[in-house]
Amino acid sequence: MKQIFAIDDIHRMMRRITFEIIEKNPTIPDLLLFGIVKKGVPIAKLIQDNLERHEGVAVPLVALDISNYRDDAKRQSVVLPRIDVTGKVCILVDDVLFTGRTIRAAMDALIDMGRPAKIQFAVLIDRGHRELPIRADYVGKNLPTSRDERIYVDVTSDHPGIYIDRNEG
Repeated sequence: MKQIFAIDDIHRMMRRITFEIIEKNPTIPDLLLFGIVKKGVPIAKLIQDNLERHEGVAVPLVALDISNYRDDAKRQSVVLPRIDVTGKVCILVDDVLFTGRTIRAAMDALIDMGRPAKIQFAVLIDRGHRELPIRADYVGKNLPTSRDERIYVDVTSDHPGIYIDRNEG
């Protein structure tokens, strides 16, 4: 496994994403951040911290477990957070965009909570290989990969960064 981006690169990407969010959403208090459990939550936290630092607004952050909405996994008994999304701009946040199935499940979960004014999607890495017509509104880096490569994002350990595993013999 090889590190391709360090934590400083991640922070730079997140600052750019944050400023794009600010530019597209003039009413920051109407925003809700939804970090997709598990890897999207720390990425959403970085956006939340940046929004507070640059706009002075504490945007709520919700951890969204989409286990019940996946089409490729066994259903689990997960309860959605009790939060009113009606009329809000909801930003779904994840670490890596690949086939699009995770974000589709997240949108289904979000719609079950109400009717948002708008749903946006922020992702740190877009690696391609979509199976659904999904695209992110905010992308840290486009990183074309082969289907058998794996991308790992780590912002919480002692060795944070973005890593690629090329499955070389």
